[in-house]
Amino acid sequence: MGIDKQSDFAANLQIGPTSLGMVRIYIEGDGLEIPMDFDPEEAEDIAEELRAAAAQARTLAEKKKVKGSKPKG
Repeated sequence: MGIDKQSDFAANLQIGPTSLGMVRIYIEGDGLEIPMDFDPEEAEDIAEELRAAAAQARTLAEKKKVKGSKPKG
């Protein structure tokens, strides 16, 4: 499965600090548990990547709306 393919897989996502000063991203679903720990700088890099991806997705969604709109008249 690639990043641009839809999936029916459902999972829960939790993000928070650990007692060791790390940032944990925890994914759980269908018998799967994935804890991923990052130092704060790595977590900030990930947050920047998420913001950039959200901005790109928003731009693509807006372009789709414009292309899909019907002319008035």
